[in-house]
Amino acid sequence: MARTQITVPDLGDFEDVPVIDVLVKPGDQVALEDPLVTLESDKATMDIPATAAGTVTEVTVAVGDTVSMGSTVVVVDGGANGANPAPEAPAEPEKAAEEPVEESAPSEPEAAPTEAAQSAPTPDGPIYASPSVRRVARERGIDLSNVSGTGRKGRITVADVEGFDSAAPTTKKTGGTGGELLELTPWPTVDHARYGEVEVVPLSRIKRISGPGLSRNWARIPHVTQFDEADITDLEAFRKQLNSEQDIKVTMLAMLIVASVATLKAFPDFNSSLEGDELVLKRYYNVGFAADTEDGLLVPVIKDADTKGIIEIAAEIGELAGKAREGKLSIGEMQGGTFTISSLGGLGGTYFTPIINAPEVAILGVSRHAMKPVWDGEQFAPRLILPLSLSYDHRAVDGAAGARFTTYLKGILSDLRRILL
Repeated sequence: MARTQITVPDLGDFEDVPVIDVLVKPGDQVALEDPLVTLESDKATMDIPATAAGTVTEVTVAVGDTVSMGSTVVVVDGGANGANPAPEAPAEPEKAAEEPVEESAPSEPEAAPTEAAQSAPTPDGPIYASPSVRRVARERGIDLSNVSGTGRKGRITVADVEGFDSAAPTTKKTGGTGGELLELTPWPTVDHARYGEVEVVPLSRIKRISGPGLSRNWARIPHVTQFDEADITDLEAFRKQLNSEQDIKVTMLAMLIVASVATLKAFPDFNSSLEGDELVLKRYYNVGFAADTEDGLLVPVIKDADTKGIIEIAAEIGELAGKAREGKLSIGEMQGGTFTISSLGGLGGTYFTPIINAPEVAILGVSRHAMKPVWDGEQFAPRLILPLSLSYDHRAVDGAAGARFTTYLKGILSDLRRILL
């Protein structure tokens, strides 16, 4: 009978990703693409699917373990279409049939700690917490072995760390990239129900994961936001013409990506990362876009956007946005961004201050376009105006460059032919 080792696929830049759930056990029947284990990175969770169908004979990981690309998580017997077939063990069918429980029993206490054991602080045992939770604890100077986990199967959550932090009598310090410290007073503890009726609603998984990163970025990056307006009257007419000629729906976001890439090429400091005293200028253009889902915002990335046309980018936006809504985005599809666009055009508003997505140094916010009277030198004419909000890291980019960036961008948006210059 064929044996197949199910391994962790390419996780991009991530290594030692924690296992937060094991969904199968020996003896279970699995089909192709059935989820086997769940991993959690700083940005998202992902299920490792079965690459072969058959019977689970061995689960090689437990909740709290860490894995990387190529790590074996499950072994399946009788599988087809699988990769990494495991070598057959020496044939001793009678013995194997007689002693399956005895062979696996010694590993059970470690592989599957009880919920009660995990829910209490374990100074000498494993600590079940994601990298994002561990980072928050480091920033606040908290020893996770002293924190009780209230999450699934006793995992420590950000709320657990913050709750532990708020009970501390002393101020906490948050370290910066250059060793600087921010003095933070304890988080206020309030009995909200004392003042009226309340309802406690848990944060969604996405918000729990992204929250610590947003806090870090806002606290550590000196944000400056440049506001401007672009005349997109002709661009909108061109977009409608394209949509009348072919089946793929071209959104304004697709055109913004094309225009942003051209602007990033003209102002390379905005397509960079700040590493200590050096600016890492990137010669590739991977543009992320904020996708609204029921659980919160995700940021899929259009890779190598400079090599793709508007139609191809529009098709990829549709595909990635669909995956985001269905919860099927992979970690790799949210990695590698060099610049981000957050578009609220379909929801309304005029301007806002988007938070930079570190290690990027800039993010473009786009609000709802509106028809406005614009003086053309002789008379007021109705023009379609798009509000732009560019946030940038003032350590990497100065105000003059920010103004030049938006001026150049709105020039391209007013006439896409400028890309050819």
